[in-house]
Amino acid sequence: MRDLRSFSCFYLLLLLTFACSTTKNTSRENTASPPSTVLYNTIDSLDGAMFDAFNKRDISNLQSFLSEELEFYHDLGGVTNYEQNIETFNRTFASERKLRRALVAGSMEVYAIKDFGAVQTGVHRFYVTEKGQKEKLSSEAKFVNLWQGRNGVWKITRIISYGHLENLE
Repeated sequence: MRDLRSFSCFYLLLLLTFACSTTKNTSRENTASPPSTVLYNTIDSLDGAMFDAFNKRDISNLQSFLSEELEFYHDLGGVTNYEQNIETFNRTFASERKLRRALVAGSMEVYAIKDFGAVQTGVHRFYVTEKGQKEKLSSEAKFVNLWQGRNGVWKITRIISYGHLENLE
């Protein structure tokens, strides 16, 4: 009788342990907060305006989107700061070689960063036009932009550019 009682207690304990250890469904779609449409549209608009300035070689407008605390992490080029990037843009814009950036449609994601701003991820392509030649696809890369929103003004504080595919044409 004692063996039956011990077995019953063991069996009950085993059932309780199994019931308590059953994992909850923690798939991404159930735990991730949905992106805000307003925030997505804000960052999408900022991205478009910033790269419109880039594509038009408008350095003063381009600068307005970048924080002076900018850190740019590039898998092929290393780490640079605000001043170094402005210097590079000035050199690039002064050359006869023209660059154009295009966001890959459907690749952008935007998520809020509490009490700071937003993180933007995506894939973009760069096209090059050499003097006297037609535009051609030059490279593609993944990116992460960290946008800080202060008093209605949005600026990028960190950029991570990685996974570069070069010389695509």
